[in-house]
Amino acid sequence: MRSKTILHADLNNCYASIEMLHHPRLRGHPVAVGGSVESRHGIILARNYEARPFGVKVGQTLWEARQKCPKLIIVPPDYEKYLRYSKLFREILSDYSPQVEPFGLDESWVDVTGTEVHGGDGEAIADEIRERVKDELGVTASVGVSFNKIFAKLGSDMKKPDGTTVITEDNYRDVVWPLPAEELLGVGWATKKKLSNYGIGTIGDLANCKPEYLQKWFGKWGLFLHTYANGQDRSPVAFQGSESIIKSVGNSSTCPRDLENDEDAHIVFQNLAESVAERMRDQGLMAKTVQISLRTNDLFWFERQMALPQPSHVSTELCAAAMELLRKNWNWDKPLRSIGIRGTNLVPLDQPRQLHLFYDEERREKAERLEFAIDTIRHRYGHFAIDRALLRIDDKLGKLNPKTEHTIHPIGYL
Repeated sequence: MRSKTILHADLNNCYASIEMLHHPRLRGHPVAVGGSVESRHGIILARNYEARPFGVKVGQTLWEARQKCPKLIIVPPDYEKYLRYSKLFREILSDYSPQVEPFGLDESWVDVTGTEVHGGDGEAIADEIRERVKDELGVTASVGVSFNKIFAKLGSDMKKPDGTTVITEDNYRDVVWPLPAEELLGVGWATKKKLSNYGIGTIGDLANCKPEYLQKWFGKWGLFLHTYANGQDRSPVAFQGSESIIKSVGNSSTCPRDLENDEDAHIVFQNLAESVAERMRDQGLMAKTVQISLRTNDLFWFERQMALPQPSHVSTELCAAAMELLRKNWNWDKPLRSIGIRGTNLVPLDQPRQLHLFYDEERREKAERLEFAIDTIRHRYGHFAIDRALLRIDDKLGKLNPKTEHTIHPIGYL
């Protein structure tokens, strides 16, 4: 069987690069895209290369970033602009193959197997794509070329900005295996820590670990990681339009005061859920899973998630799931500085649903109609034209504007 030729193209520092393109005065200065500057709200969503030497990182709070780089220029995100560039980027990629699979707004896989005869080998196609992105969009991209999706994505991270990396069946042991394990797709902070506890520090260590050990430690996911590390991933690149670019819809907020109990959290979760649910309805989507994120003042952070009994875009259902996760996983031994809610595992609104024996469909449909009516009022008269009584209990927590003050996370969230 012939090896595939798969590219992974990644716009470099996408949000920050687009802002500098539109505002030339920012060039040469350390720049970050982040949330509200006037309050405690917001994290760094993107930063340019001038900000990197100061230790400014994606995910840091604004005050942390400012401490490290006092001259940092922070600009608010403009998602409509980023979505426009994302669409143009995918249009370039679709010139080379109908198999273009987005992985967030600023990166996509492209399967060019069989098209190399027209445009050269995979590396030549990657170089051509990089040049077109520079000429047509005014920003740069890095591209990984490999025989599977996992290594192609790994390659796109290796030469930034504006580079091409080729990982083949002959060289991957030399190129990939010495890299830290956390650079492999699917190895997050918690998995990295657990792997380290077992003496696994590199991708090569992971590849050479016995699969039965990984399965014992991580369940089925351990076997996936072993497959990825050994270059055995065979997942196909989806065809253009076969799935939505939007992977999840979420909001998080660094609150104007610390949250100290369930009542505080309920107010903020409902506020965030209103915005998340509204954006899902606008896009004709529903979430099958709800995820929450919690962070304390000492920056301890974790996430938990649960499946919903039915796909939903109703804010009260999303909030109820968030509160259930909170009560099961948090005992309030520390106050919370920041919380977030996210709808994931998204499905189209018109997808057939299996009715649940113990689910009150009539009540649910009434809740949906109510929220669509609220959308209509808010679109016409403004977000605060109508509100829930719950959000009036505490002025500081209940009057946050989710459209302007809440951080909307990147990597495919809308």
